[in-house]
Amino acid sequence: MHPFIQNEINLTRRQFFGDAGLRFGGVALAHLLGQHAMADTNAVQRVHTALPGLPHFAPKAKRLIYLHMNGAPSQIDLWDYKPGLADYFDKELPESVRGNQRITTMTSGQKRLPVAPSKFKFAQHGNCGRWVSELLPHTAGIVDDIALIKTVHTNAINHDPACTFLFTGSEIPGKASLGSWLAYGLGSESDNLPAFVVLTPKWPETSDGQALFSRMWGSGFLPGKHSGVAFRSGGDPVLYLQNPNGVGRNDRRALLDVLGELNQRQHERLGDPETVTRIAQYEMAFRMQTSVPDLADFKNEDAATLELYGPDVHKPGSFAQSCLLARRLAERGVRCVQLMHRGWDSHSNLPRDLGNQCADTDRGCAALVKDLKQRGLLEDTLVVWGGEFGRTVYSQGTLTRDNYGRDHHPRNFCMWMAGAGIKPGISFGETDDFSYNAIQDPVHLNDINATILHCLGVDHSRFTYKFQGLDQRLTGVEPAAVVKGILA
Repeated sequence: MHPFIQNEINLTRRQFFGDAGLRFGGVALAHLLGQHAMADTNAVQRVHTALPGLPHFAPKAKRLIYLHMNGAPSQIDLWDYKPGLADYFDKELPESVRGNQRITTMTSGQKRLPVAPSKFKFAQHGNCGRWVSELLPHTAGIVDDIALIKTVHTNAINHDPACTFLFTGSEIPGKASLGSWLAYGLGSESDNLPAFVVLTPKWPETSDGQALFSRMWGSGFLPGKHSGVAFRSGGDPVLYLQNPNGVGRNDRRALLDVLGELNQRQHERLGDPETVTRIAQYEMAFRMQTSVPDLADFKNEDAATLELYGPDVHKPGSFAQSCLLARRLAERGVRCVQLMHRGWDSHSNLPRDLGNQCADTDRGCAALVKDLKQRGLLEDTLVVWGGEFGRTVYSQGTLTRDNYGRDHHPRNFCMWMAGAGIKPGISFGETDDFSYNAIQDPVHLNDINATILHCLGVDHSRFTYKFQGLDQRLTGVEPAAVVKGILA
């Protein structure tokens, strides 16, 4: 877009207030940190301000924690219990079940599509009697707190477009991610941390991991300051925050004030919105110099809490430690925390690889929900768990009683939600006897995103951003609906 046209856009009321908050906050904080003591911190302007008119209605949730299992967990082996499949072992998947649905090139050339029942045992848990795989013993302990959705379906059949679609509502890169939409529209309660934080824990070395592309937490067409800030899984969570040797905090403050003034002049002259992003990034980095070390310091966590997350909580970059970090971010007012775990793509050796992934994540997921609940945070925090699609009931490659693989399956897969606005202890939707098609209450991924926004007080149909002549929405242009059956 031409800079002068963009400048006119920046002068609208919405853009002015959206961009001005951090600038004015920086001026106030600079004044307080300079010649005067911080006597009244309430005088500091909010950093991450909401757009005028948002939320649209009173929200049940103040924040979102999204647990993404990148690579697609097998719903048949974890949640969608199909005991009748034992009678179909190694039999051809009926054509009446598959119909004309497309399959990937990884199995389309197979001479057979033999049915592979799950080798894992299932048992009922909780007051709700939820069937859960033996691979998830800890998550089985929180089934009365979650809503399981068994009929989620998506458009894409391969990982990259499917993950892009999951987080942006489009298979085509360039759109804004869910967390960026939330940061843009609702801002954040935290003045010293980003509104949107991304955690990418390490995964078992025995598993191959699909790539995590930054577009999954990028701001797309939204102002760049709303992109997710990815914390590192080892060493310093954020690089280059600390001042160089010989540079004091007051020196850095003075430098940023002058730099901010120069950038502001450039913005007023050219109207480039990314200049505002640059100002915001410098200012937030200054604030994070003290907030991030405190965030990553677990010495004040009691022994019972650390035991809840298990021994891996002491390992830097582990999934368990990332879950604890997600809770600490939530209680500090961060609007959206996106936790990305790799390695769930089980085309072969599924029993081994899926077992590794569950062993790495099961305790942390359950501990996070329990920890939030015991602190009263689950009442206003929405937790979402899931992948980008599911796995096929038929085996990819050689099938034996103890080993098999599964291909990509976008027709139905399982996700769960817990916390603010969600009805606990329920199961929503039903699939056929082969976990291949949704036969009751299908839920599209855009419906999932509409529901997430609803819990945060946002009407997805009215939450738009003008770009390329269109009113862009997270939920796209096709009809999407809030899944009312899972709402409390």
